[in-house]
Amino acid sequence: MKRFVATVALLSAALGCAREPDAVIEWPYVGSDQAQTKYSAAEEITAANVGELEIVWQWEPMETPLEEYGTRPGRFQATPVMIGNVLYLSTMYTRVAALDAETGAELWTFDPRAYEGGPVGAGPSGFKHRGIAYWRDGDDARIFLNSRDRLYAVDAATGELDTDFGASGSVLLTEGHGRPVSRYEFDQTSPPVVFEDLVIVGSRVPDGVQRKFDPPGTVQGFDARTGERRWVFFTIPQSSGDFGADSWENESWSYTGHANVWGLMSLDAERGLLYVPTSTPSSDYWGGRRVGANLFADSLVCLDARSGKRKWHFQTVHHGVWDYDLSAAPNLVTITVGGREIDAVAQVSKHGFTFVFDRVTGEPIWPIEERPVETATDVPGEILYPTQPFPTKPPPFGRQGVSLEDANDLTPEIHALAVAAMQQFRLGPLFTPPSLRGTLQRPGASGGANWGGAAFDPETGLLFVRTSEDADTSQVCVNAGGDPRVDVAYSNNCPYGATLVMYREAGGPGAAQAPESELSSIPLTKPPYAHLVAIDLNAGEIAWKTPFGEGSEEMREHPLLRGVELPERLGTSGNSGSLVTRGGLVFLGGGDPYLYAFDTATGAEIWRGATPFPTGANPMTYQTGSGRQFVVIATGGGPKAALVAFALSGQ
Repeated sequence: MKRFVATVALLSAALGCAREPDAVIEWPYVGSDQAQTKYSAAEEITAANVGELEIVWQWEPMETPLEEYGTRPGRFQATPVMIGNVLYLSTMYTRVAALDAETGAELWTFDPRAYEGGPVGAGPSGFKHRGIAYWRDGDDARIFLNSRDRLYAVDAATGELDTDFGASGSVLLTEGHGRPVSRYEFDQTSPPVVFEDLVIVGSRVPDGVQRKFDPPGTVQGFDARTGERRWVFFTIPQSSGDFGADSWENESWSYTGHANVWGLMSLDAERGLLYVPTSTPSSDYWGGRRVGANLFADSLVCLDARSGKRKWHFQTVHHGVWDYDLSAAPNLVTITVGGREIDAVAQVSKHGFTFVFDRVTGEPIWPIEERPVETATDVPGEILYPTQPFPTKPPPFGRQGVSLEDANDLTPEIHALAVAAMQQFRLGPLFTPPSLRGTLQRPGASGGANWGGAAFDPETGLLFVRTSEDADTSQVCVNAGGDPRVDVAYSNNCPYGATLVMYREAGGPGAAQAPESELSSIPLTKPPYAHLVAIDLNAGEIAWKTPFGEGSEEMREHPLLRGVELPERLGTSGNSGSLVTRGGLVFLGGGDPYLYAFDTATGAEIWRGATPFPTGANPMTYQTGSGRQFVVIATGGGPKAALVAFALSGQ
């Protein structure tokens, strides 16, 4: 095996970085640890001095649209790791960058040139990626990057490919799936998991791909030294004898795809258990040709990390037609319930629930009830599942369902317009089916909680989750054809998609209420549209809930709201999550150009600092050998993006 020319520690020393090991607090994984707690023991920054935070450095990836490939960078969503005074992160185009943790100075970059494959796999929102994995074996250290359809092994000290891994430094992720898989319909957005001598990756088939025999979701384990694939777990059964095949009527398992593992996975390294959240199968809002519960879609699956064998699972949505993917990383926690200490796993969901299980057995900590739900539908061929699982504890952390009582009431005029528009949709509680005319769905397809997930404070037992609470539409329409990626009879690729606004362009609900010049993004439902919520996992109760974010500038400046005294925090929806520190703070960004800090005990917002661009990533924190604590977050997207580091002023 190739020997690296220097370890990360030697590189740091060569750069003159002062090292006081007892003062250093690293952030070695995207979620802080393999348990995805997003917790740091750093406590230099507290409620007493957080107001002194200022930007001390920033690094710009400088990525632009590339016309020759028809590609463009999307949102900058990566969370760096910090090891040995070096930050490692992925960019929008899935380059890897190594930066000095004290100054932000660039040490090296590696470019897999993923953009050369064209835009299909990246989808309409552009390329995005959320982080890398670091692996060490003695003096050898590697950065593992899963970029589009390949897994790369990069020397952590030099940024050069390790040519002993796979074929000259990379392995193809699309082989051995039982079906042909094109790089145009396969993508990666979340970092791998490293365990012993394995590197484990999930999968992402873009939602725009909706046809028979599209790729099934997978989790694959590769040898970290050679790149040999050791095992694969398919999230959709691949034969009639596989566990769960009977949950796909008419052998629909044989041609259905997706049920991706595109969010972050979690690992109990001591027990060798991997926790895998899965997504909805194809297509997101119509399941007429995949009747049944559809295991293991929309499920939390526990795998043996060494073999990929299933240990236990729980399906959070049966026969999903709401795009309620499990995209958040499961939080591995230790809690005390009824005087008994329990190693548990907590899974927050897009539809606003927290599912909590014994980490080893998969038994629910509190009962989860199967309750009847609405199944009447106007969509031909659709057969909804008659029941859905509802946790009895903790309570939902977000608002669920839509009625006319939820109509936006910021002014009487807006309320009247909202009611008129809402009456054109189907309304109802959680799990109201999608419809041909459009169903108002809350939480929307983005959540609830999304890929940003939750942060856990082991000292208090509090789980902190950011929830988006605006509604959107789940509409099914006749597939008009023209897109070779779509062959379902009924599709969610409808004329006005899933973005709900007060006024719509011609042909959409609400279009008659206002002239075209007043098209607006005033939501139909009343604010706030986002909260930060603290869940007491020892008691199974909500500890506090506070509005998060000032809301969109477009909404605040709309002519219908001129002179109206608006709430200071209308709420900013978004997909990113938080971090929590021993200093008693929850840091959170997402949607607007600020990084926020909240008191963990009370939920009070005690600081916000301006960022050069809107924040759209999970923040991270670390303490260097100098004893200085930094809080770092990615901001912006495309050519206007920057990684920003905050620290206390005057140091």
